[in-house]
Amino acid sequence: MSLSQCRIINLPKIEDARGNLTFVEGGNHIPFDIKRVYYLYDVPGGSDRGAHAHRNLHQFMIAMSGSFDLTLSDGYEEKTFHLNRSYFGIYICPMMWRYLDNFSSGAVCMVMASAFYDEGDYIRDHDQFIKEVRG
Repeated sequence: MSLSQCRIINLPKIEDARGNLTFVEGGNHIPFDIKRVYYLYDVPGGSDRGAHAHRNLHQFMIAMSGSFDLTLSDGYEEKTFHLNRSYFGIYICPMMWRYLDNFSSGAVCMVMASAFYDEGDYIRDHDQFIKEVRG
């Protein structure tokens, strides 16, 4: 997989004076069916999350509230995205090392995943990730 496959995806935004509405449809707005949803919140200032990769999992990440930075690496190049709106998110393909930091106060990060939790899909050691990516 290549970093170029990871991309920002704009979601439908229905504006209304009573409040806006955005929705996500698996297989339509994002390129996989959603099997699991989880979210990160109450991340202490100065903390980071992530620092792992997935062998097979596809994910879509949204800043539901506040903001944070997501750095992705395919083992050859690296790119940082600043997520700060609930009507767009980033598609993360398999075999991307990810690192989240710079969480604002009250930030909520929601992740939609293509599969149920499987510890065996994780690569938690960066050197092992590089070894697997570069063969």
